[in-house]
Amino acid sequence: MTATEFDPVRFKEQQRDSWNAISEGWLSIVDSFECGAAVMTARLLELGGVRPGMRVLDVGTGVGEPALSAAGVVGPTGRVVGVDIAPDMIALARRRASGVDNVEFFVGDAESLDFPANAFDVALSRWGLMFAPDRPAAYRSLARVLRQGGVLAASAWGPPETAPMMSLGFQVLVRRLELPAPPPAAPGPFSMADPDEVTDGLRAAGFTDVSVTEFEVPFSLDSAEAYVAFNKAVTPPFIRGMLRERFGTDDDEETWALIGDAAAGHRGADGRILLPSKALCLRAVKPSGC
Repeated sequence: MTATEFDPVRFKEQQRDSWNAISEGWLSIVDSFECGAAVMTARLLELGGVRPGMRVLDVGTGVGEPALSAAGVVGPTGRVVGVDIAPDMIALARRRASGVDNVEFFVGDAESLDFPANAFDVALSRWGLMFAPDRPAAYRSLARVLRQGGVLAASAWGPPETAPMMSLGFQVLVRRLELPAPPPAAPGPFSMADPDEVTDGLRAAGFTDVSVTEFEVPFSLDSAEAYVAFNKAVTPPFIRGMLRERFGTDDDEETWALIGDAAAGHRGADGRILLPSKALCLRAVKPSGC
């Protein structure tokens, strides 16, 4: 295999390991992240038409969102299921859902969802589908488990330059470690930034009434130091290993200082770090007769 080839099986294994490794990190910053991300959750619930009594699936739930928010909407007569490829993420989601009777969490793969056909009224995915190695398979899997007329409502990041919450720190790490560009076929945070490509993929999977719209997520943090803490919490272990190899420690002061400097360039008049980030909201319907 050459350096430019993409191995989906190996990628999925690495993703599972990475998400497991940073699960506690995500939990540690979830409150500050949700200050912005909750706005996206509300938009997805609206696009999906989530209402009391519905059966809702959340794919790529991480530590439990938007599943937990959906559970509050569907109420005691509804049911929400959250799935994620990483067992440690699911363990934390279950912990956060303690006492919530209408939501369950399972380890699962978007490309081969282990649920009966027509099991859900709505499928949600907040910044999760971008990581599926075989996105067409994920789209088909979602279509299978939705009932006729069921709705998929999901989000993906826009291009890196429009999504500083996720890209600022990573761009510093890319420069600092001289990382090569990923293979063209590789999934990743910005792999669904082309609205036309997303639209074509959903239609090819059998969805109709497909729409892809831009949405600005109002991320902000108390300080540049808070943005550094966010990046430390979610940086995957293989990147940390590169930092150790290059600089002798994954807590290299200059690296994290550069990330703080990048964030400081987005300081607002009130001193907060303002990182409004563009996302794409996609909505698609499973047609009758499918």
